[in-house]
Formats: sequence, structure tokens, C-alpha cells
Amino acid sequence: MPSTLNRRRLLQGVGASALGAIGASVGAQSFGFVPNQRYPDPAVYILDPSFAKYRIYSSTVEQLGSGMRWAEGPAYFPDTGTLILSDIPNNRLMKYEEKTGRFSVHKEGVNYANGNACDRQGRLISCEHSVTRRVVRTEKNGQITVLADRFEGKRLNAPNDVVVKSDDSIWFTDPLFGINGEWEGSRATPEQATTNVYRIGRDGQITAVITDLVNPNGLAFSPDEKKLYVVEWKGTPHRSVWSFDVSADGHTLSNKTKLIDAAGPGALDGFRVDRDGNLWCGWGFSGAFAPEASDIGGGMQAHLPLGKSEEMDGVKVFNAQGKPIGFIRLPERCANLAFGGPKRNRLYMASSHSLYALYVETHGAV
Repeated sequence: MPSTLNRRRLLQGVGASALGAIGASVGAQSFGFVPNQRYPDPAVYILDPSFAKYRIYSSTVEQLGSGMRWAEGPAYFPDTGTLILSDIPNNRLMKYEEKTGRFSVHKEGVNYANGNACDRQGRLISCEHSVTRRVVRTEKNGQITVLADRFEGKRLNAPNDVVVKSDDSIWFTDPLFGINGEWEGSRATPEQATTNVYRIGRDGQITAVITDLVNPNGLAFSPDEKKLYVVEWKGTPHRSVWSFDVSADGHTLSNKTKLIDAAGPGALDGFRVDRDGNLWCGWGFSGAFAPEASDIGGGMQAHLPLGKSEEMDGVKVFNAQGKPIGFIRLPERCANLAFGGPKRNRLYMASSHSLYALYVETHGAV
């Protein structure tokens, strides 16, 4: 019988080999992630006792696939048990299959798709982040239906994240990221005067419901859909989550209130809400650096970072009042999330180069 040390090395080797095979299927190598061998997972932190009930004692963070350049926009499809997510710089959609554990390229040449969502009919809604700069729906037969590409006769900026409300209306953010440079698309001049949040009604009518946020990013509804939460990327001055009351007819918003301020070097991106109203937020270091240079040796001076990625990258959980209650530390910065699995209790985390997952004791709100 092998010793504990040898058994652990064996498990590490098997894990690395399996992940290497997954990475090979998408043309890249994995990063050799090894799950924690101990329960509870020391990567899951309880910031407030109220979070303890959401941590499953015998559940650990898993790496399901790797080899992406910037993972974004996961969307879960319960009919097929699959997760679709974006690899923006590589201009492709990836797919994870729960039954087989296979991680592969779903579709190439997707106009730098960013956020994705599954609508009430099980169809894929995607934000084409650049080039076409539109929101599209992939029909069950594979055909593409354009839902929005212009507002008031002018092209959209760079559709980013998207959610589908229970009345089948589609809400999406439209910052500038996809046209700011050549990494996540192609540089272009914006035509819209502001960076807005839009609503597409069932009749196809497009309405700008928020026009005063600087580069709105992730968005989600509260479980009862009486509130809409939106991340503002810049302008407050830190990244923030704003809360809006949704009108009874579901068409307009009011009572803008700051719910969460990332403060300092913290970076919010996408997020999802669970059935208890908690916000599970992609979190990490913003990349902010000191205004004054410091000596780093060799006759060089550099503007040092104001934070440490290894301490900040992961998922930060806030309750409905905006209080931080939990943190899941990851080896990469998490951009966006989705609840999936047959019970909607598996948290999928799209994180830089990789896709991670963790079973939690709650369900996604939708």
C-alpha cells in the first residue's frame, strides 16, 4: 500500500495528465492546478459567520479546463448540461460538458463575444463585443438572429454582459472595452455619446434604461427581479455595484444607490445572484500602480503595484445589503460566473486562462 506522500504524488500526476489532455484539446497546456487534498478547502474563506451555511465541508475548487487568454461570460444550459463561455482574445466560444468532463472549442469566429446567457427557451444570447458590435441569438437550428446592433440610428459601442428577465426581456451593458484597442477586438470610434444599459422588449424595441454610468459591465437581477444590479467599471472613482429599483411594469429603473464599492485596488467585473439575494462577484487586483517610482535594483525605478494579485484574485461574496461575507481564493483573476449543474448549486468561475468550479450550498436565482 503506497504511503500518503506517494499517494498524493500519484493523484497530482493523474490530475496533471488529465488537465494536460483537456488543454491539448483546445490547443494549449494547462497550468498544473491540483485541488486541495484537505476538507474544508482552505481556499474558501468565511468573512462573516452568515457565509458558513453556504460552504460545503467536503467540496473543493476544481479546475475544469485551461488554455484560454481571457475567459468570460459563462452561461449554463440545463437541457444539455453544458456551459458555454467566451475566450475573447482568441475570438471563440468554449464548451464544458458536465457528463463527460470534456472541455473544447464550441465555435470559432464569434466577433469577440463577451457575455452570454441562456434564454427561457434554451437559446444562446451573446454579446458580440467588437467588429459587429451587436447582441445576437443562436436559434436551435444554428441560425443567428440579430437582436440589437444600433440605438437611435447609431452603432452600439461594445455589448458586454447580458441577462434575460422572466418576462423574456433582454438587458445588456454597452461599454467601450471591445473598441478601445486590438486585444479584445478592433479599435473603433464610438458613435454613442454615453455608455448605456439597454433593455430589449419582447416586441424588439430597444430602450436605454441607464445612461449615466461610465462603462457599465456586469449586471444581474435580484431573485424577485425588483432590483437590478450593475457594475460601473470607472467613475466613482472605484469600481462599484449600483442598485436600481425596477418599476412594476418592468420597463424602467429608479432610486440609484451604491451597494458595493470595490475601494482601492479591488476590481469587480461580472457577478451572479443566488436565491438568497447574495452577490457572487468576480474579483481581483485592478492593476493600479503607485504614482511615484521606487528603486527595484539594477539602476532601474518602477511604479510598483498597489496590490497583490495572489491575495485578491477569486470570488468575493456580498449579502443583499452589500456586506462582504465570503471569499473564494483562486490562482487566477475571476472575470465572471454562472450557477449550473442539475441542482443549480455548482458555481462556475471563468478566470483568466481557466474555468473553475465549486459546489456550494445555495442555488442560482434563476
